[in-house]
Amino acid sequence: MDFEKKKSEHTKRVRMWWVVVFLGVAACLFVWNKVYWPKVTLEVEGKTIEVLVAKTIQQQYRGLGNRDTIAPYDGMIFPFLTYARHGFVMRDMRFSIDIIWLRDGVVVDLAEYVPLEPGVPDTALRVYRPRAEANTVLELPAGRAGELGIGIGTVITQIP
Repeated sequence: MDFEKKKSEHTKRVRMWWVVVFLGVAACLFVWNKVYWPKVTLEVEGKTIEVLVAKTIQQQYRGLGNRDTIAPYDGMIFPFLTYARHGFVMRDMRFSIDIIWLRDGVVVDLAEYVPLEPGVPDTALRVYRPRAEANTVLELPAGRAGELGIGIGTVITQIP
């Protein structure tokens, strides 16, 4: 009987240890997703730019909001799994941007010099949508699209 009681206590301790390990790993992954932003290099009209990648839903929701600058990077790219008229707003933005919508690496629309909307509640923010479906969005500081020669039909590729 004493052996069974010790075995039961040991099993409880092992289970508790696994729960603690699981919660610790989950917490680390949650924090990692918040602070780690992958980076990629893109080629645009013979020039290269380095951008952050907003891969997760949380990163895509935050975007460039609550930042004073994107430096030292050139912008942020938002890859989507679906083709749609993905809408973007200027939530918590502190600098104006150019929004570029791409379909399979080809620019299908852009909104340049998108203005800030300080103090506007989320529900009242203007939603910027492309005229055609896209599966990727690139955000650059305002005016950078023009400097790079980006227009409808421009091909933007990722450099491995």
